[in-house]
This record gives sequence, C-alpha cells and structure tokens, in this order.
Amino acid sequence: MNMNLSFWEHESWFNNVDYCIIGSGITGLNCALQLRISRPSAKIIILEKGLLPEGASTKNAGFACFGSISEILDDLKTLSEDEVVELVEKRRNGLSLLRKNLGDPQIDFQQNGGYELFTRADKELYQHSMEAIPRINKILNPVFGESVFRETSNSFGFSDIMPRLIENQFEGQIDTGKMMQTLLKKVSCENIQVLSGIKVNSFFDEEHSVRIETDKFQISAKKLLIATNGFASSLGLEDVKPARAQVLITKPIQNLNLKGTFHLDRGYYYFRNIGDRVLIGGGRNLDFEAEETEHMGTTPLVQNKLEHLLKTCILPETKFEIDRKWSGIMGIGSSRQPIVKALSRNVSCGVRLGGMGIAIGSLVGRDLAEITLNS
Repeated sequence: MNMNLSFWEHESWFNNVDYCIIGSGITGLNCALQLRISRPSAKIIILEKGLLPEGASTKNAGFACFGSISEILDDLKTLSEDEVVELVEKRRNGLSLLRKNLGDPQIDFQQNGGYELFTRADKELYQHSMEAIPRINKILNPVFGESVFRETSNSFGFSDIMPRLIENQFEGQIDTGKMMQTLLKKVSCENIQVLSGIKVNSFFDEEHSVRIETDKFQISAKKLLIATNGFASSLGLEDVKPARAQVLITKPIQNLNLKGTFHLDRGYYYFRNIGDRVLIGGGRNLDFEAEETEHMGTTPLVQNKLEHLLKTCILPETKFEIDRKWSGIMGIGSSRQPIVKALSRNVSCGVRLGGMGIAIGSLVGRDLAEITLNS
C-alpha cells in the first residue's frame, strides 16, 4: 500500500531522516530523547504500529521492582553471584534514571514496599526462600547498603498461603499510563515525530543508509534503531521470543486492605492495588506455548485462574467485580540480559527486556542511542 503523500508531507516528515526508531515504548522514546541530547538538529522519527505503544509499555502492571527472592534464587541457578548483583544493580539504576528523567509526581511513583507470598503447595520453595534471606541480603548489600528482604506477617488477610511473607522495602509502583504520556510529551517538545499506525515489514542496510519498508510507504534513514522488544523476532531477531502477559483489574473495593506490590509462584503471578482496586496478572506458566504469541487477547484458562486466585487467596472474604481484562507482549529469551547491540553498520537494536521494562527500559534506550552514536 502506498500513501498518497504530497511534496510537503514527504519533505516535512520523511525526507533526510537521520534516525528512524521502530517502537514508541519506554525504550524507543528514551532512545530518541538521548539522541536529541547529542544531536540537537538531527531529524528523528519514531514508527509505531499501534495507535498507542503496542507492546507492554502501557499494558504492564506498573511494578517498580528488581526481582523477588525466588526470582533471584532462580537467577543464581544459571548466573554467578556477581552477574546477579550486576543485573539487580542495572534494574535499580534504571528505575533511578526513570524517576530522575520524569519526576515521581509525573509517574505517580509510590514506594509502598513489595511482598512475596507462597502457596501451601510451594512449601519447599517457601522454606528455601526464607532460609536464603540472609545470604541474598549479603549479596545485594553493595547495591543497597542495607538489608533488602525481611520476614513479615500476613497482615493483608490472604488465605490458603504459607504463614509468613517476605517483604522488600525498596519496591514501588507507578502509573504506566502517566509514565508514557509524560515521555510522549517530552519527545514532542524535542521536535521528535511519533507516527502511529505504521508497521515496519522489513529493512535493508544499503551501506550509507537504511531502506525501510512499511505497510504504507518506503523511506530511508541514515540509521535505524529497533526497539520493538516482544515483536523483535518478526524483524529477524531470533534471540527474542514474545511472551504474552494477561491482566485483569477489579472495580473499586470499599475498605480495601491491600497496599503494595505482590509476587506469587516465582513471579508468574503478580498483583497490586491501584487506589482501591486490585490488579492481577500472570499465568503464562499455565500454557507457555499458547502464551508465546504476538497476538493480543485473553484466554479463559488464564483469566479463570486469575479470578480464582482473587477469590480464594487475595480477597477471600471480599466481594468484587471485574472491570477490565487485557494483555501485553513482553520480550524474553534464553538470558535475562537485554540485547543492546549493532546488527550492521547502520542498524542497532535494544530488545529482550525480560518483563523488566519499567526497571531497565530507560537504560536500554540510553544505551541503544549511545551504541548508534558511536557506530
């Protein structure tokens, strides 16, 4: 399909493009802002296939986190202690950068603490995690300067779980809609164009420029930067797999006794309060194959499990109604480390954020810009 572009449209939007970024999520927008700092007069455009950022940036649960005890223990099975510390430090630094760049009021950042709870079926993991608290605190001391995790009681009225919870005092929560609106405003103020509803089908590095084929037109740019995360495999990045995350949110609940961010079943389920509502997501582990998809949507299998956890575990004595259901697409792979690298002379990527986009998206965007500027 070819758009009926006028001379004016072509000249203003698509001629002499210095940097073209694919993806207007947290990574792509931060990348654009970093490019602008170094290249004040460059022509920068961002192509976004959705009406809004399509992947997970506006679909996620808004956790400002860096990993629960059980997730860190899982990481230690495949990574050294030093590598785990580096990973956690990267997430913490990324959150600090996000807050510094946008400001806490603009993203509604609240440090209400995070908690991990364990089902009765997870008795072995519960004991292992509780015993690991001193060790993990010692490992992470260089990053935080004090103990991160501690045991605490179940003061939230949860049912059908092990008696004690693990609290993380440094964990917080944000409003991802406000975060993305603030980023989009900053990008607009820097004269960076975001063009929505345009899907990139392919690209060709032609030595001095990159030819970009979309579903609506063809353009050229001096440099192409891929920030599509969970959709990266459709552009040939085979080390990234899509991972759908399904979510639901309740209608407001009177006298809700829930404040903070919560992790269950090695982080495969997570929930939090948003004011007097409860948001819960996860369940990818119920059918990994079905959830390895770029298709937005929800399934009865996962949604029924999320509702079951609300009824039996999280809100056992409270009536609630479901207000909305949705899903987002994350980018995962064989490693928790993001991929930030040059693919060719004029093409770079910053993808595979592993479900930690809020924590590391600002950093990955910055690093992607720096790799491109130095290439």
